[in-house]
Amino acid sequence: MIQTLELYILILMLLWLGFACDQEKKPAKLPLKASEQLKAHNAQFKKEIIQVTDGVYVAVGYGLANSILLEGSDGVLIVDTMESAEAARPVKEAFSRITTKPVKAIIYTHYHSDHTFGAKVMAGDDQPDIISHETTLYYLDRIANITRDLTYLRAMRQFGVFLPRGWLINAGIGPSLKYDKNKSIALLFPTHTFSGDHLSLNMAGLKLELYHAPGETNDQIFVWLPEKRVLLPADNFYHSFPNLYAIRGTAYRDVMKWVASIDKMRRLNAKYLVPGHTRPIKGAAKIQEILTNYRDAIQFVHDQTIRLMNKGLTPREIAGQIHLPPHLARLPYLKEFYGTVQWSVRAVFDGYMGWFGGNPTDLFPLARDIEGKKVASLVGGKDRLLEQAKSAYEQRDFQWVLRLTDWLLCLEPDLVQARSLRANALKALAEQQISAPARNYYLTQSLEIQGDLKIRKSEQKALDIVHQIPLESIFRSMAVRLVPEKSQDVDMAVAFRFPDTGQAYTVHVRKGVADIQPVLLKDADVKVTINSLAWKELAAGIRSPAISLFKDIKKDGSLLKLMKFFSLFED
Repeated sequence: MIQTLELYILILMLLWLGFACDQEKKPAKLPLKASEQLKAHNAQFKKEIIQVTDGVYVAVGYGLANSILLEGSDGVLIVDTMESAEAARPVKEAFSRITTKPVKAIIYTHYHSDHTFGAKVMAGDDQPDIISHETTLYYLDRIANITRDLTYLRAMRQFGVFLPRGWLINAGIGPSLKYDKNKSIALLFPTHTFSGDHLSLNMAGLKLELYHAPGETNDQIFVWLPEKRVLLPADNFYHSFPNLYAIRGTAYRDVMKWVASIDKMRRLNAKYLVPGHTRPIKGAAKIQEILTNYRDAIQFVHDQTIRLMNKGLTPREIAGQIHLPPHLARLPYLKEFYGTVQWSVRAVFDGYMGWFGGNPTDLFPLARDIEGKKVASLVGGKDRLLEQAKSAYEQRDFQWVLRLTDWLLCLEPDLVQARSLRANALKALAEQQISAPARNYYLTQSLEIQGDLKIRKSEQKALDIVHQIPLESIFRSMAVRLVPEKSQDVDMAVAFRFPDTGQAYTVHVRKGVADIQPVLLKDADVKVTINSLAWKELAAGIRSPAISLFKDIKKDGSLLKLMKFFSLFED
């Protein structure tokens, strides 16, 4: 029988852990204008299965990314698998109409979800090898546990997943991202990985060369079929200026490694180029020209950023000065449909020098709300600041409207007029964009600021995927969920023992820091024994904390202390 206080704490714990809610979206408003260039870019995503050459097929337009079928003598290989089970199913059906040969292997070119989350569907009942570079495992783990919530939120904005019907033109590198709360993750973790720069394969009667080729991601590989002269460059080339920085948030993408990877591809003299996004290209001379121009554009942005950095310019100053040379800027596959030169400049600066641009004003900047109060005082008060925002909007100075409403909403977060001005300015800026991510981000934020859309945490909790996550990753994610306000006066250690795996971990919450060690601390305040799968389900929110505490967990120590321990962490 649970004591009344313990039951009360248990109820509080359930509230602390929380539950993911549906995305709330109000009815769509009037359709918006869009860049004619961005609309014409939709031709790259015409939905079809394209036969590139004998035994090589690519599914274009079925989702954000392409999936590629390589047919061999006694089986097939599939390179990349779409972004969800729902996106993968029609591709799998289309491939099955081409051949019913078994799937011998699935190759991941990199860890991004639009290339991996449909794997179970593509594998079917065949139990293929899942092949990737060894670093792919690290990045799959990181995105799933450490930065998942923030990455999910910003990705939904970048790809315009929840925009009303008619507002989304495309996603820059595909028609749309078919992934939201109603879509299913069908990820299979790699079973065979390779280290170093190269792996030779002979599978299903096909000869393949896999090359580690850092670029859009550090784990990126490209696939070369020497006998067919077919090159699969993954995301190191697509029909757009490359995303040297993604606004959803990414680690630094080493652009000179990207250049080196393209140079490695150029030396192969491919006859067929089949990207991970957009349509395939045929012709050795044409491919050589395209790859050369593409790498030159990347190097130009890199080199000119460094040149102006060394002159003492700040990232904002440099971003305003660098433009591609005319002979590159006019090329259709270097238009800024996805990446932009300005974002790339800032990423290069940050990659070399970090966040500080050199202006001492930025060393210890004022908090935004304090800055807002001072600016309002400078212009004659909040009402005067609002008048300036209205005037800026009437003059179509929409970027200045965003800055002014930044300050206004710091002063009064629910100021309806400021929210309306900001939403309308965001829509106006979106209409001008050739960059699909910029357009989609602007539009999504315009709906959010007016309360027409609320994006909650992802509800995707596939049981088999949760079971595959290493215990180390589960515990590492706890450290970044510790709430300092709740734990700043706490000194408590809880040890976890997992008899099914023989592993043990201790989490020592020490005044705002969760010190996690792979040992069983003998003098821990509470010792917990639990099956590893039950713990993973509990940590992922799949298993009820109330049930687990009395069914799955054996404890040595105070229940109240254990409840308090769990309450220190965000859900």
